[in-house]
This record gives sequence, structure tokens and C-alpha cells, in this order.
Amino acid sequence: MKKLLSLGLAGLLSVVAAAEIKIGVIMPLTGSIAGYGQMTKKGIDLANKIQPTLKNGDTIKLVYIDNAADKAQTANAVNRAISQDHVVAIIGALTSGNSLVVAPIIKKSKTPTVAPVATNPRVTKKNPYMNRACFIDPFQGQVAAKFAYKNLNAKTAVVVIDKSQPYSAGLAREFIKAYTKLGGKVVKRVVITSGDKDYKAVISTIKSANPDIVYAPIYAPEMALLLKQSRMLGLNKKFLAGDGISDLNVLVKVAGDASNGVMYTDHFNEAAAPTKLSKNFVTQYHKTYNNEAVPSFAANGADSYFIIVNAMNHCKNPTDKACVAKNIRNTKNLEGVTGYITISNNGNPVKSAVINEIQNGKAVYKATVNP
Repeated sequence: MKKLLSLGLAGLLSVVAAAEIKIGVIMPLTGSIAGYGQMTKKGIDLANKIQPTLKNGDTIKLVYIDNAADKAQTANAVNRAISQDHVVAIIGALTSGNSLVVAPIIKKSKTPTVAPVATNPRVTKKNPYMNRACFIDPFQGQVAAKFAYKNLNAKTAVVVIDKSQPYSAGLAREFIKAYTKLGGKVVKRVVITSGDKDYKAVISTIKSANPDIVYAPIYAPEMALLLKQSRMLGLNKKFLAGDGISDLNVLVKVAGDASNGVMYTDHFNEAAAPTKLSKNFVTQYHKTYNNEAVPSFAANGADSYFIIVNAMNHCKNPTDKACVAKNIRNTKNLEGVTGYITISNNGNPVKSAVINEIQNGKAVYKATVNP
């Protein structure tokens, strides 16, 4: 009888011991760049399906909050996730502009956070709780500059900058620095603003400058219109961009054939899946999402999840935010979707970049560039 009581008590304790651990996910599920948020959500959801519990048996619950890519809504979302939903960690707020809004709140609340695709270097600066799953703009800018100058033999460039996006300004700055150091010449800088619809003046300026290449580190909605109008007005220069155009559903739907031949730096291409986990992730993604190709935003979203879960698994108490934050920074050779991930002491991962080219509406893998 005593033995049976002991077994029953042990079973009861094991049930009680299992807990629900909340991870907040803040990103644009509606609004101008909702496509990015929806792609990232698919990756995070699949990662959660692949690894739904911690090693101690605790269940991981994802708490999604839509920020509509709006700075005020982003701040409200973070505060709600921390004070009302009581999340242990956060994935978000996806892109650079909104992650810069998140950063000071995260630092004050000491909530460990991983931003999937916030490439601006300032996002993690002097903030032990703010991290990212992606490479940063200096590396992406250097990759683009080197590829343009050496692989595409482009000796002159026009750079298109979206002044309303820290992502665009930062990446343009890094490209220009690296490109001119290699010997390239930036013959013109053209400024646009998110939401612009008419690019006739911009296109006229580019045509007058007659560059070998146009480098446009802007987002897909603006890039789509720029490409479409460029082809209509007879501008047939080679375009190179950053990871901000990787929402091909938006880009190709608007730009159509004008998007063919555009190259861009990105975080992942399933044709070059580098790990056993990434190959399995690609297979599962195809099965789950009607044979869709895995976008880089989904891959980085999944890696953000795996980084946090791995850190929690290294804590005796996975709700200990300080421990989780410390172990995120201690990430070493973690097998992820985009490759093996090591987080440096400044919250930035050491990882490779890929070059993709758009062909018939799809991202075709061209090359991998290592750090």
C-alpha cells in the first residue's frame, strides 16, 4: 500500500511539475509589411511543432501580438506581453525600425529577446537582453558591395535609400563604405519614402547617372513599384537589393517580369540547406504549407525560437529571465535552420549570407558568402 501511495504521489508530482512557459511573439501580422510577419509566423509555428516542450517537460506556449509595423503599437505590444501575458522571453519585433523601439523596454524589464531579421547594428547595442538571429548590416552591405564590384563587374552605382526606414539607411551606408573602398564609385544617392507610388523622378535621375548597377536596400512594396515603373520607362539596369525584398509574394505580384534578374542578399535558401535540422525543416515546411518554398524570414523566425528554447534548456528554472538571457549569449554551434549558430557577447550571431536571384517569380540560389 505504501509503495502504491508513493508511486501515485510521484506521478502526481510529475504532473504538477510540468508547466506552461510563454514566449511572446511581436510582429506585423497586418499592415504594409504583413507578408514578412506572416512568413515569420509560419516558421515559428513549425519550430514549435517540431520542439513543443523543454527537456524538463514544460510546454511552450506562443503568445502572438500584432504590431501592424507601427512604432506606437509595437511599444504597447511589448508592454502588454511583459506585464499582462507574463512572457518569459520575446521573439520580435521582427524588423529594425520596430526592434529599435522594443530595445529600451526590453532592457528596462530585463526580458530576453531575439529579433528574427532586425539587421541594424544599433538594435543590440549596450543591451544584454536584446539579441538577433540574423547577420547585421555591415556584413550584408559588405557582401553586396563585393558581389557587385567583383562578380557583376559594376564599377559605378546609384544607391536608392528609404529615408523613413533605419534598415534602408543603415544598409545603404555600409554598402557605400565597402563599395568605395573596393574602388567603386557611387555616382548618385536617391532618397525615397515608404509609401511612395510615383518613381518617375527617381528613374529619370538614375537614367541620367547611367550607373552599372542600382543598389536599392528597400522593402518589397516600394521595390516592386520601382522595378515595374523602371521597365515601363526604359530603365534596364541591373538591380541589387538586401533581404528586405524577400517577400516575393508582394514583389512579383506587382512587378511581374520586371523582377526577373534582380539579385539580393538573404539569410537562407532551401537549395543550400546547411544542416540536418534545416533539411528536415524544409521537408516539414513543404508538407505543412502546401509545398511552399521556405522563405528566409520563416527560417530566421524558427532559429529565433530554437535559440530561446536552447537557452531555457540550460537553465534549472526556465522562467529565470537572467539565466535565459545569459544562455542566449552563450549559444555556441547551435544547429539551426540557417546553419550552425554562435551568438557573440554583443548579441549578434556569426553566420553566412546567401545571394539569390529572382527568376520567374522564384528565389534561385546563386552563392553562399561566409563571414
